[in-house]
Amino acid sequence: MRDGKRLRIGVLISGRGSNLQALLDATATPTFPAEIGLVVSNVPGAYGLERAAAAGVSTAVIDHTAYASRGSFETALSEALRGAGCELVCLAGFMRLLTGPFVESWWDRLINIHPSLLPAFRGLHVHEKVLAYGARFTGCTVHFVRPAMDDGPIIVQAVVPVFDDDDPDRLAARVLAEEHRIYPLAVRLIAEGRVRVEDIRAHVDGGPRDSRALINPPA
Repeated sequence: MRDGKRLRIGVLISGRGSNLQALLDATATPTFPAEIGLVVSNVPGAYGLERAAAAGVSTAVIDHTAYASRGSFETALSEALRGAGCELVCLAGFMRLLTGPFVESWWDRLINIHPSLLPAFRGLHVHEKVLAYGARFTGCTVHFVRPAMDDGPIIVQAVVPVFDDDDPDRLAARVLAEEHRIYPLAVRLIAEGRVRVEDIRAHVDGGPRDSRALINPPA
């Protein structure tokens, strides 16, 4: 924690909110260096709102279809987040592309999780692409958001092996389990002041190092 103060985060969702739940569980621990100030959904009735309410976290619905432009929608988002005192914004299954002005207004304070080892396999239908290419490893990435889709300095990654008998659903489930581990970790590292961005790289201070290689399939 920074001088005993927890970093206040906002979480943007569009659906069921499984990564939101991982953040809710982590921030429920008093020693975790961050707290959730607001959960915002652009989709009314998204199940993630129920998760947040059950945890006693404030929620808001900002329906993008009610706004005449992306700019006015994003202005409403920023006003809600700033009004709740949010210092870091986490995208957790938020299914709207954000414009350059919004990203720039939250520069290095806006993070996303993506179900691949970026910069590989950007965009949608990631697991289908991984299987089609015959990749032996995949995984997930938490990164700072930049205007280009699925781009930005990488904070944390987890590696998941790909098996010959995988289908997209089985592979997605294994990757999702790691997403739930690394998203709270990335928030912790930022809240502890251990992440610094230089150009296109995020440097993380401290932590153990393991030089062992992963091989799949094993010899």
